[in-house]
Amino acid sequence: MKIALDAMGGDHAPAETVKGAVDAAREYGIEVVLVGRPEAIRAELAKHDTAGLRLPVEPAASVIPMDEHQPSTAWRRLRDSSLTVALQLLADGKVDAVVSAGNTGAVVSGGTFILKRIEGIDRPALGVPFPAMGPTGKVFLVDVGATPDAKPHYLVQWARMGAVYMERVMGVPNPRVGIVSNGEEEIKGSELVRETIPLLQNSGLNYVGPVEGKDVPAGLADVVVTDGFTGNVLIKTAEGVARMILDIMRAELTSSLLSKLLAAGLRPSFRRIGRRLDYAEYGGSLVMGVNGVLIKPHGRSNARAIKNAIRVASSAVEQDIISIFRQVGQQQAARGDAVPSTSTSPTAPAEEAGVSGP
Repeated sequence: MKIALDAMGGDHAPAETVKGAVDAAREYGIEVVLVGRPEAIRAELAKHDTAGLRLPVEPAASVIPMDEHQPSTAWRRLRDSSLTVALQLLADGKVDAVVSAGNTGAVVSGGTFILKRIEGIDRPALGVPFPAMGPTGKVFLVDVGATPDAKPHYLVQWARMGAVYMERVMGVPNPRVGIVSNGEEEIKGSELVRETIPLLQNSGLNYVGPVEGKDVPAGLADVVVTDGFTGNVLIKTAEGVARMILDIMRAELTSSLLSKLLAAGLRPSFRRIGRRLDYAEYGGSLVMGVNGVLIKPHGRSNARAIKNAIRVASSAVEQDIISIFRQVGQQQAARGDAVPSTSTSPTAPAEEAGVSGP
């Protein structure tokens, strides 16, 4: 298996991306193709023991900035960027997946145009495991930023892909599907939510109804769908609250000598709690709806997050998730769930799908 890593993408690239690649190659035995400026990548590789590891370097002259103002067209303007080169490697079948912590808009737009959209899927979405109570300890939340202005049938398509992902990859039989709303009653919610509910009710999925924000981490559904704007706010708020709770616990447990003594005995438990709440443990979001395994970690990803993103990519390849998504798209097209329009074309203007991911 070969995973291409955009070594120049992310707030802490290439230091953290290269370290994450080294750790992944060592721990998982995966070949990680490092795409980017060779001199910068090799300077970072020299800091690590890479003996016996498969870490080839694929040259790319430029980098799409994290603060790029026109991300939907950046991949086209910068054909020699690390992201564009990595995506082209996947499109040409030279690697099995791509991981990039770079600019979300560029990742989603570039992935949509270079890899093309799966037939029957009208818009891409970012799906990510979200820590929750329950037997799996996770909820699959989609969309978390690829398509802020969604339509009802988009959410149904994402729900189908999310349900298949939870069943095939996470091992959850007949996953429960919910939609984010501001109340449990079906008369509540935005116009988008109210229009989507009857579609989900008639979808054949195991739809369990609207899910409030507090119910997402409670694990009342295995797959939770929403528009990209709401999902992005939801996941970032949850990450901020988790960080605040951990900081408060740390402050309280070090406030006195007695607290420090008690905390020493509970340190293993606190570490486990911290790992469950740490975004880095979950790797990154799966760009759903494109013809290839494309993983988008947080822009601020550290080496551990990059390593886990490579793990997520490897798992998706092993489970042949793209072939499964293609089957979902074909079934949706047969049902009429996909609404034909100029936007369904793989070469539709990128500006139509605004992106603001994690």
